[in-house]
Amino acid sequence: MPMPASTPTPTPTPHVLDRPNARLAYHATGEGPVAVYAHGALSSRDHEGRMGFMDWSPVAASGRRLVEFDARGHGRSTGRAVEADYTYPALGDDLLALCDHVAPGSPMAALGSSMGAATVLWAAVKAPQRFDRLVLVIPGPAWQARAERRSGLEAAADLVEREGGAALVAAMRQVGPPSALAGVEDFPPEFDVPEPLMPTVLRAAAASDLPDPAVLRTLPHPALILAWEGDPSHPAETAEALADLMPAARLHVSRDLADIRTWGSRAAAFLS
Repeated sequence: MPMPASTPTPTPTPHVLDRPNARLAYHATGEGPVAVYAHGALSSRDHEGRMGFMDWSPVAASGRRLVEFDARGHGRSTGRAVEADYTYPALGDDLLALCDHVAPGSPMAALGSSMGAATVLWAAVKAPQRFDRLVLVIPGPAWQARAERRSGLEAAADLVEREGGAALVAAMRQVGPPSALAGVEDFPPEFDVPEPLMPTVLRAAAASDLPDPAVLRTLPHPALILAWEGDPSHPAETAEALADLMPAARLHVSRDLADIRTWGSRAAAFLS
C-alpha cells in the first residue's frame, strides 16, 4: 500500500519594516497570539540556525504566531555605522515598532537572548502594556558586573578594526564554548553583521546596560529566565539577579547541551 505523500513544511514569507535609518527583515510562522523573538549581538535568524541549539519552533507549534526578526545591521536587516542606533534602549524602540506593526493594540509575548534579552527588557520598561509574558535567555553581565564586560567588548571592537571580523571569530574559538556547550564544534560560527558595522555594534553594547533594578522590580509580567553555566559573557548570576528582582519570574539553569535543547519546549509550555 503506497504511503501518503508528506506535506512539506511551508516556507515563512519574508517581510520588512522600515525604521529610521534601517529596514528590519522578519518572518512569521504559526497562528495565534503573537510572540516576537530577538536574537543576540552579531547574530541573526540564520546565524542561530547555524549554531543549531536555539530552536524556538515549538513556540509556533504550540498556538502562537512566532515573529522572528534580524536586529538592525544584522542578518538581512540594514543599518548605518552610528553607535546610538544599536544601544539597548534604541533596539527596544525597534522592537516596540515591530510589535505595533505585526499586532497593533494587542499584548504579546516577547523572547530574547543575550542582546535580545536586553532589548526585550528595555521595551517592556518603556511600554509594559504591550507584553503579556517574557522569556529572557542568557542575559549578559549587568550593573556592577558590567565594567569587565564593557572592556571586553571594546577590545573586541579594536580587534575587528585592526585585523578584521575573522580574527574575532578565531579568538573566540580559541577560548572555546561555555562548559554547558561542550561538544559544539566550530563555535561560534561566522558572525552575521557586515564587518564595517561590527565595531559600531560592539561599542554600542559596551555603552549599554540592563534597565535599573528598581525599575525592573515594577514589571508585572510573568517571566521565564533561561541560563547556562560556565559562561562569563552570560553569567548565571545575572539570570539569578533578574529572577530575584522581577516579581513574577522563574529561573531555569542548564548544565549541558541536552538540557539547552529543551529551551524551545520550555518556552512554548510557559507561553501556553
